[in-house]
Amino acid sequence: MESHVRSILNDPVSAHMRPEATQLNRNRTVTQALEEIRANPPAGRVVYFYVIDDDEKLCGVVPTRRLLLSQPEATLESIMVKSVLAVPYTATVLDACEFFMMHKLLAFPVVDEHRRILGLLDVELYTGEMEGLEERTDNADVFQLIGVYMEAEEQKSVKAAVRKRFPWLMCNVAGGLLAAVIADAYENVSTLAKVVPFIPVTLALAESVAIQSVSLAIQRLHGETPRWRDFLPNLGREGLVGLALGIGVGGTVALIALKWKGFSDVAWALFGGIACGVTCAAVLGLALPFLLKLLKRDPSVASGPIALALADMLTLLAYFNLAGWLVK
Repeated sequence: MESHVRSILNDPVSAHMRPEATQLNRNRTVTQALEEIRANPPAGRVVYFYVIDDDEKLCGVVPTRRLLLSQPEATLESIMVKSVLAVPYTATVLDACEFFMMHKLLAFPVVDEHRRILGLLDVELYTGEMEGLEERTDNADVFQLIGVYMEAEEQKSVKAAVRKRFPWLMCNVAGGLLAAVIADAYENVSTLAKVVPFIPVTLALAESVAIQSVSLAIQRLHGETPRWRDFLPNLGREGLVGLALGIGVGGTVALIALKWKGFSDVAWALFGGIACGVTCAAVLGLALPFLLKLLKRDPSVASGPIALALADMLTLLAYFNLAGWLVK
């Protein structure tokens, strides 16, 4: 199964879709729709019923449970989910893998350029783990298996790796340019002989903590659906951890700077700037993977560059403002 899946990842989805997909007109009532389904039983596993308009264009989807529990006289248009996701017929199987991983649905319709349904793509294409799916309470293992195949293929494909990673590296470019703008705006502070030597260490500490927090957050979210009720408690806990780390490393750097240069004003600016920067970095490192996963984006690729860019800017602002106030 593994070798089969990996061998088709670059194929077009049209070569592997099921040609049949249950399509129901939006003007049908629930009773009419059920009669139509009984008269023309769908082949294979039924997961979703797709709703089309009079021009046969996809306009919605009705999950099986909603169809069975709705009032008999209700129209499909009134009970359908209008925001329906579809895979374009030009996509590859690897592209479809990303759809399954991001949206955690068990099937997607394949559509042409006019949103007319050409067929159905379901998770059975990727894994034999579907047997007994009805009895499962958690399908995360199915999607995790798809992710293993997808990541293995992307590691082999230079084009896929660049396409996935390059846009997020632009965050680092933007962050670096904004950091330069901040340094220029605080030129009277950022060019001081007392302040300049310690800029790299303040940034390095904040960036290190940001990456640590991002890595830990991604590990916690692996195979799980993020929940808002867990977000604030975890954010508060990570903020306290960041504050403790910031006080510890900020105090250490401040003492070293005091011993080395003998400037107490710089030492206090370093202590406050690092403590503030590290705390913000820890909070950002936890928050970004959570928010990106809620937005159906890959947190393992996007979180790091964004967290580093924001951590750099906030740390510089804290350090330069404190230095401008304290350093004589």
